[in-house]
Amino acid sequence: MIPRRFRRRPPAVRLSVFSTGDLLSEALTGILRRPARSVLTALGTVLGVGSFVAILGLTATASSQIDARFNALAATEVTVRDVSREQNEFAGPGFPADADERVERLPGVRHAGVYWSVELPPGDGVGAALVSGSGGGSGPGSGTDGGRVQVVAASPGVLSAASVSLVEGRVYDDFAANGVQPVAVLGRSVAERLGITTLETRPAVFIGDQPFTVAGIIGGTERKTDLLLSVIVPPKTAERMWGRPRDGASMLISTDLGAAPQIAEQVPTALRPDHPEYLKAVPPPDPRALRGGVSGDLGQLFLVLAAICLVIGAVGIANTTLVAVLERTGEIGLRRALGARGRHVMSQFLAESGVLGTFGGLVGTSLGVLTVVIVAVVRAWTPVVHPLTVAAAPAIGLLTGLVAGLYPAWRAARIQPAEALRR
Repeated sequence: MIPRRFRRRPPAVRLSVFSTGDLLSEALTGILRRPARSVLTALGTVLGVGSFVAILGLTATASSQIDARFNALAATEVTVRDVSREQNEFAGPGFPADADERVERLPGVRHAGVYWSVELPPGDGVGAALVSGSGGGSGPGSGTDGGRVQVVAASPGVLSAASVSLVEGRVYDDFAANGVQPVAVLGRSVAERLGITTLETRPAVFIGDQPFTVAGIIGGTERKTDLLLSVIVPPKTAERMWGRPRDGASMLISTDLGAAPQIAEQVPTALRPDHPEYLKAVPPPDPRALRGGVSGDLGQLFLVLAAICLVIGAVGIANTTLVAVLERTGEIGLRRALGARGRHVMSQFLAESGVLGTFGGLVGTSLGVLTVVIVAVVRAWTPVVHPLTVAAAPAIGLLTGLVAGLYPAWRAARIQPAEALRR
């Protein structure tokens, strides 16, 4: 038996070491060795992250424009309904004869007017009349039959409050409205149905058998868009021919920005101090609730689209990295034979995909922000990009690269040296 002091100790086995510096150096070498493939690999992340930033930025920009549009229109509109018959079946009309003038004297009111859908005699329908057009003929049968069209009795203040734009002609004024003149203003759709394209021939429309001179044609409106599908006549003319409204009238009020809630509280008392309950004012909805709903819906929709773009980019990185692993099987086997461990090979491929993902995230973020700015400038909008989106986008690119390279790196780590060197 050999004494212990004469025994030879086996040499110590040194495990291979792969430092962080070596890892980054090998990853950059692998990337720069095949620059074309690396660019194509990073392109998936560029497109994914760029789409992510652009979609979220455009969503925020569009939401801000919706907010501004809502504040400019809906937040400056008040509607008042005549509910006198609901309070007292024997009550008369809720609106006084000088309703427009009373409301327009209130501070913050721009325009106001009373309107209602004309109720025709029995057999002619309700709110719709058999309308025909004439370019200068002598009777209802000499023109084009427009079918049944809604007839609206509206004071000049309604047309001003609705901010109508004219294709041709003019709207009737207070003189024509108070003088019980048989004039009418047509919506663009009605004029097209009747074949009226110009007022030079002094066309007329026949509501039933009653002739009305066409004063103007409305081409657009910011409020009460159903006017584009209607024949609009003065209220006193409608009362003389068809009587007062049976179901009550309504009032449209346009206000200064921020004055609508206050006007809605004051209007019933200003119009009917004796019976303010005969009138019901409808203020604009809460803009914060509407903005939150619209922004939330848009955000959820476009966030799903952005996630789909990221998934497409990740699939592209995974495919390209997997092909690179298969092509570098001999290199991987040689590294394993020289002492590299499986986790070292896996770390190297993860580092390569992570670097490419980060690079793609940076480039994609820049392109996404540039897209938002260009679209906003073309549309004359104010670009809105959340700082958190810009800060998180490169990190999302890194995460996408790591997730996409996980399976190819795992495949590379499982390659055995003997099997790799036989290929």
